[in-house]
Amino acid sequence: MATTVWKGHLTFGLISIPVRMFAAARGERISFNQLHKECHSRLKQPLFCPTCNRNVERSEIVKGYEYEKDQYVLFNEEELDKIEPPSAHVMEILEFVKLNEMDPLYFDSSYYIAPEEGGVKAYRLLMQAMEESGYGAIAKLTMHQREHIVVIRPVSKGLTLHTMFYSNEIRADESIPTDKVELKDQEKKLAQQLITSLAAPFEPQKYRDEYQENVKGMIAAKLKGQEVTEVAQPHMAPVIDLMEALKKSLAEKQPPAAVSGRALAAETPAGKKPPARAVQPISSVPKRAGKKASG
Repeated sequence: MATTVWKGHLTFGLISIPVRMFAAARGERISFNQLHKECHSRLKQPLFCPTCNRNVERSEIVKGYEYEKDQYVLFNEEELDKIEPPSAHVMEILEFVKLNEMDPLYFDSSYYIAPEEGGVKAYRLLMQAMEESGYGAIAKLTMHQREHIVVIRPVSKGLTLHTMFYSNEIRADESIPTDKVELKDQEKKLAQQLITSLAAPFEPQKYRDEYQENVKGMIAAKLKGQEVTEVAQPHMAPVIDLMEALKKSLAEKQPPAAVSGRALAAETPAGKKPPARAVQPISSVPKRAGKKASG
């Protein structure tokens, strides 16, 4: 069973559901230890007090807030527990919102919510009601010494919870000068065709961390005493002619028939109508299901 990170009650109206919460995802990565270059011993980072000139145990640690340079107001765990808001134990749904109106920019960490004994029926009722209505639930939750605003949404077998950034934590995008650039209709049309040619159903299992795979390969090569093979890097040149770059990109994604049609059109004498359009309309660009994303 996954480690519980929060346990309490999820409430809406007068309905109270005992639940527990656990992480829905975790990052997978290879970590390296810091070693002494001379003897390859693993380095340690003890908790050291420069005033007492000695290492300290964790039992000797208290928390302090620096209100002036080197001046602290001290707190212990009991004092911090005293100021916990009700959301430390009860996650009350404040309102329901349409999920398609929420900007994913606000989403932070993801968790699963599981019902405890006696709460399964009310849990399923809430899940199914949200699923059929298209609404998600906004609530508050305190954990890890912080009160989070969260959104709860239904998935195939239960409820998921996402902690969210507060609006004051979202950085403004004023530094992106897109409103000062004019686009041609043909550029937009070709860009839409290119997007259509790359369209595919979202299948997360298709994507993998190539850097981590290369690290594993490097470790295996080192263990065998082999040389590390350098990964070929693409040559990136600045785009001088946006229209030409779009046309070439689209040509690479279209089937051979379309490319040969353009070649025949190029050989057609001036004044005669080509047998095929040089650029196909958006509706006729075929989708290639299962196409892997480049890069």
